[in-house]
Amino acid sequence: MSSVKRLKIGEGKISGYISIFLAILAIGGILCFKYPERLTTPEFREVYTGESMATLMIAVVVASFFFALLSIILSKKLKLAFIGSLLAGIATLLGAFAMEGRDVEKTSWHIGLDWLLLDLLLMTVIFIPLELFFPKRKDQTKFHEEWRTDLVYFAISHLFIQFFGVITQKPALLFFGWIGLDKVHEWVAQLPFIAGLFLAFFATDLFQYWAHRIFHNHVYLWRFHSVHHSTQHMDWLAGSRTHFIDIFFTRAMTFIPLYILGFSQEVFNAYIIFIAIHAVLIHSNTRINFGFIRYIFTTPQYHHWHHCEDPRYYGKNFASIFPFIDWIFGTYYLPGNTWPEGTGVREGSYPKGFIKQSIYPFTKSPFDKDLNMEEKSDR
Repeated sequence: MSSVKRLKIGEGKISGYISIFLAILAIGGILCFKYPERLTTPEFREVYTGESMATLMIAVVVASFFFALLSIILSKKLKLAFIGSLLAGIATLLGAFAMEGRDVEKTSWHIGLDWLLLDLLLMTVIFIPLELFFPKRKDQTKFHEEWRTDLVYFAISHLFIQFFGVITQKPALLFFGWIGLDKVHEWVAQLPFIAGLFLAFFATDLFQYWAHRIFHNHVYLWRFHSVHHSTQHMDWLAGSRTHFIDIFFTRAMTFIPLYILGFSQEVFNAYIIFIAIHAVLIHSNTRINFGFIRYIFTTPQYHHWHHCEDPRYYGKNFASIFPFIDWIFGTYYLPGNTWPEGTGVREGSYPKGFIKQSIYPFTKSPFDKDLNMEEKSDR
């Protein structure tokens, strides 16, 4: 466990860090306004308007100044408040209060800085308070020794959303593009919203279940997936720690049922929003058990058992959304209100850092020997 102490409410540090965080988001937002062709996502631009983002920009800068002031009042120390105020001041000088949207020309490539900033803001608003007030591991700080690594994974997966989207769609287009699916799409698109949403959840989760299980049961593939399991600090950022080979395969498997069936735009949007939030939730450091809902949808307790470091519980809880899929295939495990004692992989020399973890699966892995225990538990 990290030697860094957990932040406490009332010390002024939390508000200081919030001020810095918001100011950095504002500066990133300004760059999006100035260079939208290269730094924003065409599909995402259709969801928001320039006016709404300009209003949000003002609110973020004002909030940054507010939390800097609050930090001074609570802590009497100027370091964090000064940095936050300085960055917010830079954002102001760069025109944060005078941003205006404009028509954007389509380009051959872009990075999703707008998607990164907005998703990062949304997730922190939801999960920082959740983990602060209802933590499972009360001694776990937000700034544990690997938080920067997880943040890099989070940033890369969002910035290169165009790249990951293209390479994961191609397998489905290659194998199923020649089949006439218009009638299937028409029937599915006409389903009632709830029925269509359930079908989208079930179909994608079933495909993901087997893709996920395959990564666990084959030594070479496990090397890639073990990157995701290597974290010992389960929190809202931990779910982003995924090797790019793992991302390619699992997302491609998810896209196949989405392409084959076809869904209304409303169902697809609801699916994307749910998955974006739910995937973060099940990795978060919160003790909330969600009552009877945990038997319907996967929860942090359920997924933490999947990440359990004890080999006796390897090969359990592969489903991403519906626990009953694990029950059907004999991999369900939810022992009352009990949580695993620890998470991670039992590999003393497992590399730390994004670059080393990206290279690791391509090298000979001493961790391969531990996979035998996982395969045995799966039989």
